[in-house]
Amino acid sequence: MDYDALMHTMRRLALEAGDKIMEIYHADDFDVRAKSDDSPVTEADEAADALISDGLRAAFPDIALVTEEQSDTHDLDVKDFLIVDPLDGTKEFIHRRGDFTVNIALVEDGVPTRGVVYAPAKNRLFFTDANGQSVEETGDFAKASIGTTKKIHVSDPDTDALMVVASKSHRDQATDDYINRYSVKDSKSAGSSLKFCLVATGEADFYPRLGRTMEWDTAAGHAVLNGAGGEVLRLDDLQTLTYGKPTFANPFFVATAPGIDLTPV
Repeated sequence: MDYDALMHTMRRLALEAGDKIMEIYHADDFDVRAKSDDSPVTEADEAADALISDGLRAAFPDIALVTEEQSDTHDLDVKDFLIVDPLDGTKEFIHRRGDFTVNIALVEDGVPTRGVVYAPAKNRLFFTDANGQSVEETGDFAKASIGTTKKIHVSDPDTDALMVVASKSHRDQATDDYINRYSVKDSKSAGSSLKFCLVATGEADFYPRLGRTMEWDTAAGHAVLNGAGGEVLRLDDLQTLTYGKPTFANPFFVATAPGIDLTPV
């Protein structure tokens, strides 16, 4: 695998998809409909999916591709694949709250090893470099060339004063009950895969998710967190969350910096 070519392509496609999403985001109105599972989908989801899928298939035709918007057509039994959520945080997009992301990742042997998370409304771009180290790029994002980057790393948690981030749209009593097991100094809410990135940069120590997610929701953020020294663990047995599962559904999990004495659920 040419990781350098892969990351340049993934980054460029995420930026191009972000431009398309923001065009629709700033329109007076846009189409919203319900999918078969009653979750919302917009014309921005579909436009970004088409752009990214076409780009990845052209550049890497021999690698299997999984995307949220084409998930009904997937019947894959593979451990190596590209996986895309073209617009993670559709509810945030619909309500124009800004906490939505473009997610593209490579999964190898069930593990997300490279990923891009782009939050176009927040002007934040996170990705793994060719070596798997996670960085945040700042400034004006030129599609052809990478600008100023800084390496990111998870926190060294103070277990007596933890910083936690939780879902903005899906926080519930079960999540609060789990968080209350720990000595928490502060709690913040964020949408989409930005929560993984806040743990990756040390802005939060851990992110528990006691709710439904799919692999395309988590793979890119998981890759970024891995490359920053963090980990994503199943909450039932505290083993590493893996990918390529039947139906691509995730169990409950926690994304965390090492050093927290976690408890299973």
